[in-house]
Amino acid sequence: MAAIGFDVYGTLVDPLDMERHLRALLGGQAGPFAARWREKQLEYTFRRGLMRNYLPFDRCTAQALRATIRALGAEMSEADQARLLAQYRELPPFPDALPSIARLKAAGHTVVAFSNGVEATVRALLDHAGILPVLDGVISVDDLRTFKPDPAVYIYLARRVNQPIAETWLVSGNPFDVIGAKTVGLRAAWVRRNPDAVFDPWGIEPDCVVTNLDAFADQMAADFDMST
Repeated sequence: MAAIGFDVYGTLVDPLDMERHLRALLGGQAGPFAARWREKQLEYTFRRGLMRNYLPFDRCTAQALRATIRALGAEMSEADQARLLAQYRELPPFPDALPSIARLKAAGHTVVAFSNGVEATVRALLDHAGILPVLDGVISVDDLRTFKPDPAVYIYLARRVNQPIAETWLVSGNPFDVIGAKTVGLRAAWVRRNPDAVFDPWGIEPDCVVTNLDAFADQMAADFDMST
């Protein structure tokens, strides 16, 4: 059986659902704001990882929110910002997340969350989403004080699940995450939830590309059925 690390933000839960909360504050600007906030959040983790100037993911999220407010010239009170950050800790799961992970666990695979987020925050988020009880664990890169796609974090995932690197899977909706995992030798699946999404043309390809986690569970069932 395999050990599988599931990325959280963009794979198990949907950061762009923040558009729903932003709509009352920003109207038609809510969608672009949510997308830019997410992009800026990831940019800050990349930059801090490279600069070795670590701040926890929650702080990066808050700084990205303030940067997006400035960039888009939005009017937003401190109370509204605090409310949005609280709502970010209650992002909804994608509908396929819980049943697919439960199915993989029932088949005998080790299933863990593997996130840039601080462990306590991720546990609370996944508990709210109903996913935490079916997981075998939560692994945070905060333990290493760096961020994906630092090679060290993927090696750490394999060590924490007590599997060889080549027998450890990463499942992520983020191409940079998949490329990071493949670079150090993990197996990786790209969850291409958006049909318009493009995988980086770096000559590094996922082991499989699926449109949702149900399809990944189907793929694993077929692979392990063939191996028996």
